[in-house]
Amino acid sequence: MIHPIDAADLRSLMVALEQPSALVELGAMLACLGLAWLAVRVLRGKQAEEGSIWFGRRIHDGVLFPLLALPLVLAAKLLLVDTLTPAVLRLAIPVLVALVLTRTTVLVLRASFPKAQWMRPVERSFAWMVWLAAVLWVTGALPLMLEAMDGISWAMGNHEITLRRFLQGLLTAGVVMVLALWAASGVERKLLRRTGGDLSIEKLAANVVRSLLLFIGLLFAMSAVGIDLTALGVLGGAIGVGLGFGLQKIAANYISGFVILAERSLRIGDTVKIDGFEGRITDIRTRYTLIRARDGREAIVPNEMVITQRVENSSLADQRITAGVQVAYGTDLRSLLPQIEAAVVKVARVVAFPAPAVRLMGFAPDGFDLAVHFWMVDPENGIDAVRSEVNFAVLQVLNDNGVEIPYPQRVVHMTPAVAPPPATAPSP
Repeated sequence: MIHPIDAADLRSLMVALEQPSALVELGAMLACLGLAWLAVRVLRGKQAEEGSIWFGRRIHDGVLFPLLALPLVLAAKLLLVDTLTPAVLRLAIPVLVALVLTRTTVLVLRASFPKAQWMRPVERSFAWMVWLAAVLWVTGALPLMLEAMDGISWAMGNHEITLRRFLQGLLTAGVVMVLALWAASGVERKLLRRTGGDLSIEKLAANVVRSLLLFIGLLFAMSAVGIDLTALGVLGGAIGVGLGFGLQKIAANYISGFVILAERSLRIGDTVKIDGFEGRITDIRTRYTLIRARDGREAIVPNEMVITQRVENSSLADQRITAGVQVAYGTDLRSLLPQIEAAVVKVARVVAFPAPAVRLMGFAPDGFDLAVHFWMVDPENGIDAVRSEVNFAVLQVLNDNGVEIPYPQRVVHMTPAVAPPPATAPSP
């Protein structure tokens, strides 16, 4: 068992660090770190999984490296304790423990909240707290602080809680919540990484698993802090009343999010128009839906609005796009139309099946009205650029065949002026 270092141990530790045996311990510690590095290298392979908490981006910056090095250093300390006074290995143990705690918490929070702006200060604050605790452990000040915390207490209901017990409960609650977030992010990543399935259903399953694990973790955390879980019955009744009044909108949004994912009426990647805002669905959260327009603007739409209001889903409709052109009378349409169709199908992002089609739509005063119909592979990424390329392709075919695009012509008929009748003199 690892005990904090007191003042007497600190003095003996400093003396042991000055002995030649410290070099033997340093070599043993480097050997342990090397074995841990080699084990992680073998388990990791050539390339680690993206966003892996165990391995990290490099071999040594994941959780697994200090987690494997810690038992190796403990084993080396036990083997050498009979031949020398451990000093270097004894100092390495709290450092590795602090490293495991900081990396686990930071990597789990990054995986759970990848885009949160508050992550950076939280990571730094937690790292400073852990390393400060490690320094207090090594210098022997930790037992004194723990005794001082035992002297600070207050009454909470029928129980008396000391500051030390309260902080230990918060630490335990934090560890439980981090483990719950770790398990939730791992399950979510496994579900969303599957191929061939429906992304919306997988997102629904990931949200359900995440919420369930966080709820279980919250119960354990509350128990660790010292909150009596039997009071949750009264708390549940109060929450029910709150949901019926003040929180009904929030509850409706959460329930609507699960309904959207379960019904599959809207899916991630669909192009929709809601409340006058048109764009592509990039994510469906439990409370809101993210919609990104073609110009980069994003809208956060509450899920209740998606359920209760009219939603135009362009992805469920026929994605045929039409470009119009007019050619002069006298053009050989039987030979021209196949050439236009062959030119349009070569345009990027235009699909070959269904094949583009050109139809004679009517007889205008100045020429034939033609409609060029084509289908796109990804209309959610924009239509105007493809429509422009199709128009250029049609224009090139018309120029190659010498076909004229007519312009309005008007015929003006001039009628000769009628001479006025001769004037007659008035009778006397």
